Amino acid sequence: RGIVWNEHDKGMTFTEVPIPEDMLDEVAEWREKLLESVADYDESLMEKFFEDPNSITEREILDALRAAVLDAKIVPMVCGSSFKNKGVQTMLDYVMELLPSPLDSEGVVGTNPDTGAEVLLKPSINEPFAALAFKIATDPFVGRLCFIRVYSGNLEAGSYVYNTRSESKERISRIFQMHANKQNPVPNVAAGDIAAVVGFKDIKTGDTLCDEKNPIILESMNFPEPVIGLAIEPKTQADVDKLGMGLAKLAEEDPTFRVQTDQETGQTVISGMGELHLDILIDRLKREFKVEVNQGAPQVAYKEAIFGSTQHRETYKKQSGGRGKFADIQVVISPIDPDFEKGGLQFVNEITGGSIPREFIPSVEKGFAAAMVNGVLAGYPLPDMKVRLIDGSFHAVDSDALSFELAAKMAYREALPK
Repeated sequence: RGIVWNEHDKGMTFTEVPIPEDMLDEVAEWREKLLESVADYDESLMEKFFEDPNSITEREILDALRAAVLDAKIVPMVCGSSFKNKGVQTMLDYVMELLPSPLDSEGVVGTNPDTGAEVLLKPSINEPFAALAFKIATDPFVGRLCFIRVYSGNLEAGSYVYNTRSESKERISRIFQMHANKQNPVPNVAAGDIAAVVGFKDIKTGDTLCDEKNPIILESMNFPEPVIGLAIEPKTQADVDKLGMGLAKLAEEDPTFRVQTDQETGQTVISGMGELHLDILIDRLKREFKVEVNQGAPQVAYKEAIFGSTQHRETYKKQSGGRGKFADIQVVISPIDPDFEKGGLQFVNEITGGSIPREFIPSVEKGFAAAMVNGVLAGYPLPDMKVRLIDGSFHAVDSDALSFELAAKMAYREALPK
């Protein structure tokens, strides 16, 4: 069968139709490929596949697929269009059919922020509360909505939760079960539930929420860097403030969406994961924030990279009457280690014997981190690099934090072209 989504209600309804005759051969080809792949992981299905492929039922295919997915042998793929909301129902059906439920695992492993020890929480209401904030949204009636997945324990409306990132407690005023765009108030949620909560003043996507007496940090989310950007401006001067507010709320909701001001042109540049991503966000500016914008041509977000290692010594010295400036650092710059998953600057302090006072070390790291915004070849950002601070010297009177920060920025510009 085929599925046709309704163009007039943005994919809310669909109709099942016979597969067009000119597509029957292609459908049969892909069905055979599906059966071949699934049969590799189910002996009884493989026997049926060789004897009579047409006797295999949809239920048998789904059961075999689920077993393979749970064993991480197959990654299912479904078709759809986020821009027109096509395929949402099919995707949700397959989420229920194929993906693991909380009870399919022994539990979630996190880290105790105080000791660094691993903590295993079972998907039980009797375990301490732990949840992950996986989405932030803005609602015109209740304000900021934080979507959470509860891994263990129980959360009641009116209670407090502990945010391990901000190290603060916040009160949950209301809890909603979401059904499409409808909010159904509930008194509590427990292990295995997904809900939206209201009440946070400081919350970000990827934050761990837990019981203060049993702190835990769940595996954080790593978001890809934007790959394309374009300049936008409001069509009328009266919409400048509304544009800024709308962009701020969209950036809060979507960690892969970035907003910045071009230092040379003063233009507002938005960046995302592709042209469609930015088209959807611009459409939301128009629909939700009533802001019409002019947009420039999309520009690929180029980045620079380093492939070799270099050692460099940089001395910053300035004397103009009175107290001077002095900082001396020796560094080794190279690509990050393969097991360094965070990206950005991997800074390693190897200073021994006090050749650089401890209070100046963070300034060296700060200088390199700030310099990475602009590469040395064409000015594009450098997403990651490793810096080992191996030696240096200081002056008892002339050295200060700013001097070491400037020395790091100079070392970056001088060493990388090598």
